Amino acid sequence: MSIRIVLADDHQILRDGIRRGFEQAGEKVVGEACNGEEAIELVRRHTPDIVVMDLSMPVMDGVTATQRIREETPDTRVVVLTMHDDVGKTRQALDAGAVGYLSKGSSFTDVLRTVRSVAAGETALSPELAVSMLRAAQESQSGPDEQILSLRQTEILQLIADGLTTKQVARELGITQKTVHNHLNAIYRKLDTQ
Repeated sequence: MSIRIVLADDHQILRDGIRRGFEQAGEKVVGEACNGEEAIELVRRHTPDIVVMDLSMPVMDGVTATQRIREETPDTRVVVLTMHDDVGKTRQALDAGAVGYLSKGSSFTDVLRTVRSVAAGETALSPELAVSMLRAAQESQSGPDEQILSLRQTEILQLIADGLTTKQVARELGITQKTVHNHLNAIYRKLDTQ
């Protein structure tokens, strides 16, 4: 059974390319929106499994739309696909209820893999974003003895940067997926305050 997807991005050419990729992979795009309000309406009408959401859109931004979708249709999961790779935007989107976060520099293969893993109940963070977060943590250190992130948090980010999903990270480290999510939330908080 194919995954039912709504695409929300204000760039038509991007939506066209992503739609074609999903359709060729056997997934079904049930609607396309060019702003957050349209995305909410499409979710109400089609109750998709996944919304692939941009953050910067006219009328209503992706963070607000994500929050409203999660409140109204909790079974629909939101994957953010954006050009923003800063920790503050990531945290806002995840606080709003997004369960996946990819940069627009990701390959379609990464987008497809993320959508499929999120549809299967996982949380996904792009390897590029994990690398960016590791860099931000290193740059925030004022000396070699001051660590922003714990060793475990650094280890989790490194595994995600290496391309593992949160489920795979949990298995690799012998911890639960919820523990991985808790560590990621702590990382977002720490880096957002730097």
